[in-house]
Amino acid sequence: MNRRFFLTGVAGIGLAACASAPALQLGAAPGPDALDLESAAAEAWIYGVMLIENANARSTTEAPTNTLLHAYELTNVNTQFVTTPNNDTLYSRAWIDLDGGPVTLEIPASGKRYVSYAFMDMYGTNFAILGTRTTGGDARRITLVGPDDATNDPLAIRSPTRWVWLLVRTLIDGEADRAAANALQNKMKLVVPVRPKAPKYATRDAPWSDYFASVQALLIENPPPVEDLAFFDRVARLGLGPLGGFDAAKFSADDAAKIQSGIAKGKAAVIGRRSGSARNGWMYPRSNLGAFGQDYLFRAQVAVGGLAALTPAEATYLRPVYSDGGFLWPSDKPWKLRFEKDNLPPVDAFWSLTAYERTDDGAFYFFNNPINRYAIGDRTPGLKYGADGSLEIYIQRADPGGAKSSNWLPSPPAKPLTLSMRFYLPKASVLEGAYVMPALIPG
Repeated sequence: MNRRFFLTGVAGIGLAACASAPALQLGAAPGPDALDLESAAAEAWIYGVMLIENANARSTTEAPTNTLLHAYELTNVNTQFVTTPNNDTLYSRAWIDLDGGPVTLEIPASGKRYVSYAFMDMYGTNFAILGTRTTGGDARRITLVGPDDATNDPLAIRSPTRWVWLLVRTLIDGEADRAAANALQNKMKLVVPVRPKAPKYATRDAPWSDYFASVQALLIENPPPVEDLAFFDRVARLGLGPLGGFDAAKFSADDAAKIQSGIAKGKAAVIGRRSGSARNGWMYPRSNLGAFGQDYLFRAQVAVGGLAALTPAEATYLRPVYSDGGFLWPSDKPWKLRFEKDNLPPVDAFWSLTAYERTDDGAFYFFNNPINRYAIGDRTPGLKYGADGSLEIYIQRADPGGAKSSNWLPSPPAKPLTLSMRFYLPKASVLEGAYVMPALIPG
């Protein structure tokens, strides 16, 4: 009862009784902490965009609800389905609706192969990550229950929201390993009746009335944590609430202009930005990545620029920061990344450097390139190290030629470049900030 709003109470004692608590009242007068309408719209857009991005990912998946869909090949420019995809692991994914009762996941034995099963709620929180790091390589049978399920199973995983996004990442070591990796995927099973697909909702670029109407519907479908009550007090003038309350028709033309201005400010704080600490030209992630709490701005930035990110202990993501403070680098210039022998990425699994181009709406995706290479890392076939044990990676549009070709990561042919450095199962030196990435320099 302290995690979500009192939906069980609503069903049992009625909305009127539940609404008697001041923080949950619908249509109550804004309190002393309430923001003006423009500021409320900015905060509410930021708050709601993770719900919106997840809902759109949910509605565009090809599989029926409660069905595990496997990608049997590495993600490429033709199969990418989420911003900043990786090109290291095979994806398996399912949108799970717990409204019909518990779901059972059968996890096959994976041995020493890296696998992670990330369970994310509609607010982007990784509330459980199973697999190599946490449950090991043995076979498991896991029960997943909804926020109101009355289970007495101490090992059941309870989701904070009715809807859950399960995203499985299975390591594949080249084409020769694909049959074995695919066989493992096929042993993963969801034991549950198929549920109806969820309805579609507005996108983040929809008109303000449609956007906030969709956020309102998603709040009712997946009640927010009780710790968010102060946020709803702040945006009271917008009418958005956990039990309903948003009504676009009550706003005047002047009000609508203020709301639109607020949304523009919210977008400016999110798109193309990421919170964290910059060190030696790289943005290190905040420790609450994938478990955001009330850090709504960081959550929004991840929703737009890195949806479904894992927690740092599972995978740490770094991005190089350009001289203007952003993440976009000129792709018409050559760049180089040099690791000294004693400064190679410290990981217990593997590492990779991935190149993306940014779309017009602020997302990051793979792009066509002459060698169909989207990432380079410690498992890249033919990777060449120097005589002194150092490693140089060349990021540019044209093949650098000669021995350098093996270490070439192509840049976008026209749009600016952005990079993501991934440490899978990073060692303590990464998590504690002792490891310092080498700076990206002109090639």
